[in-house]
Amino acid sequence: VQLQASGGGLVQAGGSLRLSCEVSVFNLEDYTIGWFRQAPGKEREAVSCISSSDGSTYYGNSLKGRFTISRDNAKSTAYLQMNSLKPEDTAVYYCATRWRDYMGHYYMCTGRLPATSWGQGTLVTVSS
Repeated sequence: VQLQASGGGLVQAGGSLRLSCEVSVFNLEDYTIGWFRQAPGKEREAVSCISSSDGSTYYGNSLKGRFTISRDNAKSTAYLQMNSLKPEDTAVYYCATRWRDYMGHYYMCTGRLPATSWGQGTLVTVSS
C-alpha cells in the first residue's frame, strides 16, 4: 500500500488548509486511515484517525473542533481539514493506514496498534 500526502504549505495563523492522502488501493473501505504530525525537535503525535466501517473518528488532544478528518472511499482518498491554524500546528503531516480492526481508529491513533503503511509527509508551516 502506498500513500501520497499533499496540500501542505505556508499559511498565516487563523487560516485554513486541507490535506489530502491518496491511497493506492481499490478498497479503501477496508482500511483505517490516520493523520499524524511531527514538529521540529518533537516526537510524532497522532492528529486524527477514522475507522474503516462507520466513519468513527478519534482526535488528538485539543484538535477536535479545529481539525476534521474525512474519507472518500470511491476516490481512495482521505482528507484533513484544518481550520484556525496556530503556529504550534507547524509540522510535517503524515497519513498512514492499516487493515481494518474493531475500534481501529482508536487503537491506531493511541498507538496500541501500529500503522502498517505511511506516506511521505507534507509540510505545514503556520506563521504568526
